[in-house]
Amino acid sequence: MSLMAIPGTSGQEQGVIDAVTRELIKAGAPRDSIETDDAHQHSPLGGSVGNLVFKLKGTLKAPRRLLMAHLDTVPICIGCQPVRKCNRVQSGDPNTGLGADDRAGVAVVLTAALEILRQDLPHPPLTFFWPVQEEVGLHGARHAKLALLAKPKLAFNWDGGPADKLTLGATGAYRMSIEIEGLASHAGGAPELGVSAIAIAGLAIARLQQEGWHGSIHKPEGTGTSNIGFIQAGGATNVVTPKAELRCEARSHDPKFRKQIVAAIRDAFERAALEVKSATGVTGKVSIQQRLDYESFKLENHEPCVLVAESAVKLAGGQPIRAITNGGLDANWMTERGIPTVTLGCGQENVHTVSERLNIDNFEMACRVALLLATGTEA
Repeated sequence: MSLMAIPGTSGQEQGVIDAVTRELIKAGAPRDSIETDDAHQHSPLGGSVGNLVFKLKGTLKAPRRLLMAHLDTVPICIGCQPVRKCNRVQSGDPNTGLGADDRAGVAVVLTAALEILRQDLPHPPLTFFWPVQEEVGLHGARHAKLALLAKPKLAFNWDGGPADKLTLGATGAYRMSIEIEGLASHAGGAPELGVSAIAIAGLAIARLQQEGWHGSIHKPEGTGTSNIGFIQAGGATNVVTPKAELRCEARSHDPKFRKQIVAAIRDAFERAALEVKSATGVTGKVSIQQRLDYESFKLENHEPCVLVAESAVKLAGGQPIRAITNGGLDANWMTERGIPTVTLGCGQENVHTVSERLNIDNFEMACRVALLLATGTEA
C-alpha cells in the first residue's frame, strides 16, 4: 500500500528506491550490499537514478538466482490513494490508476528479501533487482550493468497478471518519431499557397488504416500491431499548419514482419508528403527516426527458470499457465542479454487505467512463490 502511494513515473523513481532501501536496511541488509547503477544515463529519457540492486551471498551451495520487478509506473498513477475493499485494492481517487503495475511486483520481490533477512532463512546466492524506466522502453533492463547482477543462472520477473501465469515470450517493438514539414500560408487569404502538415498526416494515417497497417495487422506474411499514439501540430485556425510531430510504434513477434510494418508506415508518410502540394507545386517533407525498443523472445518450454517457476507456483497452490504476450517486458532485454527470464504475475488487473485493481489473494500467492524461489525450496 505504501509503495503504490509513492509518485514515481519513468525517470523519477528515486522516492521508490529510497523506500525500498530503507526497508532493506531496517531488516538488516548491509549498506554496501545495496547499489544503484547508471542505466538512466544511457536512456534517451535521462532520469534521476539508475537501477537498484541488492545482493546476498548464499548460505546454500547452489547457482545464483535473480528476482526482479520494475520500479516505475505510468503517469496516470500519479496521486494514487490506495484503498482496500474486500479482497481488492483500488485507487481512492477515481481519476488515477493504482500503480500496482508494478509496485505490487516491487513489493513481492522486496517481501522475499525481507523475509530472508528477518528470519535468517537458508538460501542460494541471490540478486534482487529493481530496474527503472520499464514503461518507456525497458531502458533499465536494457542498460543494466550485467557485472552488478553477478551472473545469475535462474531469473524471475514479476509484472502484471494472475500469480499463476508464466509469460515465456513477448513481442518486439520499434518506436518511430515522424516530423512533417509543410508550408505556412494564410488559411483564409491564400490557403492554396500553403502545404498543410496536418493534411499530410491525415492522408498517411487514413492510408495505413485503409490498407490494414494500423491497429491489429493480419497479412499473409505475418501478424502484428501498430499505433499512432501522439500528434502535435498547429496553433491557429487561420494558418495552414507548417509542422507536425507524430510518434508511433510497430510490434510483432516476427522481426522480419515488424520491419515490414515499419516500412509501410514510412511509405505512407513519404507518399502523402509528395501528394499534398501548393498551387505552385511545393510539396511537404517528412523526417522519420526509428529505433528498436526491444526484440521479441520465446523461452523454450524446458528452460530451467520456467520449470523451477512452475514448481513454485504448484507448491504455492496455483495451476501454472504458460503464456505469450503482445506487450514488452524487462524479460525481453534480460533474455536478449543472456539471462533467460520468466515473468510471473502478482494480481494486477486493468493496468494503465483508472479502473486498475490489485487482487490481494493473487498478490499473497505471488509473495509465497517468490519466497519459495528465493530460498530454493520449490521442489
